[in-house]
Amino acid sequence: MVKKLIGRKLKTSRLKRDKTIQELAEMSRVSSNMISRIERGLTIPSVEILMKLADALGLSLSYFVEEAEKGNNVVFNPTGQGEPIFFFEDKHQITSLTQGLRDPGFSVFVDTLEPYCDSGEGGMVHTGEEFAMVLEGTLDFLIEGEEYHLEKGDSISFKAAMPHSWKNTQNQQAKILWIVSPPPNV
Repeated sequence: MVKKLIGRKLKTSRLKRDKTIQELAEMSRVSSNMISRIERGLTIPSVEILMKLADALGLSLSYFVEEAEKGNNVVFNPTGQGEPIFFFEDKHQITSLTQGLRDPGFSVFVDTLEPYCDSGEGGMVHTGEEFAMVLEGTLDFLIEGEEYHLEKGDSISFKAAMPHSWKNTQNQQAKILWIVSPPPNV
């Protein structure tokens, strides 16, 4: 249990920072073989090795060795519920459907967009993958210069390293289901 927990946390933290095992090995001065063994849950690292890895990733040692105080293995959200996590000028409201899940490898959100709300100037770029499905209304995407118009029931998935943006071009509210991996820090 402890080996797998530490390994999962190390791998998740490394991937969130878009680092390869080799890059982490160079940053931490821990062999890539040792990092691979830790991530696969095959060995428990010494405190010294864990401290080097935590320092290289900008984390505390306690992050690796303690379970989250508020973390569950199952999160149930009845219809219309979830944990509100982001509001922007009453135009963009995000509700998490996975908040409270212990060490998730993904996050699920319902995003309520008021008419003409958009993701802002320029294209977003980050690590991981995204999936979006229109639950109500419509949403227009621009991904690497290509336009996509999504209506109710339509979905799109893409590598988040590709420049992307979105906009609700209609005079009605839109609701979007997002799945993001790895989960963002919120």
